[in-house]
Amino acid sequence: MARQRKAAYRKRTQNRFSMFLVSLLVVLILVLVQMGSLNLKNKIDVKNAEAAALDLQIEAENQRGEEIAKFGKQVQTKGYIENVAREKLGLVYEDEILFKQKN
Repeated sequence: MARQRKAAYRKRTQNRFSMFLVSLLVVLILVLVQMGSLNLKNKIDVKNAEAAALDLQIEAENQRGEEIAKFGKQVQTKGYIENVAREKLGLVYEDEILFKQKN
């Protein structure tokens, strides 16, 4: 009967030690998963910030494209062409008279 008690006691301590090791392993796995989760959340936040910055850049480029399109339409008008010819090229109409001021 004493042998049976010792064997039962040994099995209980072995079961407790095994349960402790399993519990420790489970806790370790949970900690590692939590750390990985935090790392992924940080990466997601960084990528979301990059996406927001790129969205702003896209909006700015769209506005720039609209301005270029408006300027392209303006450049093709007769008034703009005449203005550039007068100011930058010094051209005048045949029947125009120019007055120059002496310095």
